[in-house]
Amino acid sequence: MSTIRPLILGVTGASGLIYAVRALKFLLQADYAIDLVASRAVYQVWQAEQNVRMPPDPLQQEQFWRQQADVLTGGKLICHPAGDVGATIASGSFKTLGMIVIPCSMSTVAKLAAGLSSDLLERAADVQLKEGRKLVLVPRETPFSLIHLRNLTTLAEAGARIVPAIPAWYHQPQTIEDLVDFVVARALDQVDIDCVPLKRWQGGERE
Repeated sequence: MSTIRPLILGVTGASGLIYAVRALKFLLQADYAIDLVASRAVYQVWQAEQNVRMPPDPLQQEQFWRQQADVLTGGKLICHPAGDVGATIASGSFKTLGMIVIPCSMSTVAKLAAGLSSDLLERAADVQLKEGRKLVLVPRETPFSLIHLRNLTTLAEAGARIVPAIPAWYHQPQTIEDLVDFVVARALDQVDIDCVPLKRWQGGERE
């Protein structure tokens, strides 16, 4: 499915980069245009979780993310440096389908709830809120403190959709990817994108 307006994919330093990789995989396979911005902490998380180094150059990052998602062609991917607050996605005049922050750290949640924009990812998310566009946050943290819950509530009241990285079991997952894909599918549901092969709930058997 080709589209003119891109979807912004924000990736923060929360654990669980596999969520971002799988989301990107399905979106590129479905021929979506993606503007990706990773926070500075993501470099450390890639090293910690996969023992690989994410290149700092945006053009090299595009190839890097495609390799991680195992989708070398198809769709459109543009990677933005976290410090480039003058990028297209920093402006409300740049039309998008919305933004998904996956995984989303509690630090990012706190800054967004307070209206702070210290980098491009946070600015792009703030733009979606102020423009009334779709902003989906996939927090990957446990347990939530009262501060976390209050910040998430503030963002929900401002229009963001909160999709915690909590998988279901009724689709009978057999692999880690099955569990991850459930969360990815539910996050994409919030922006009306259905490109993940997911066994959805069909109702229980009647006695």
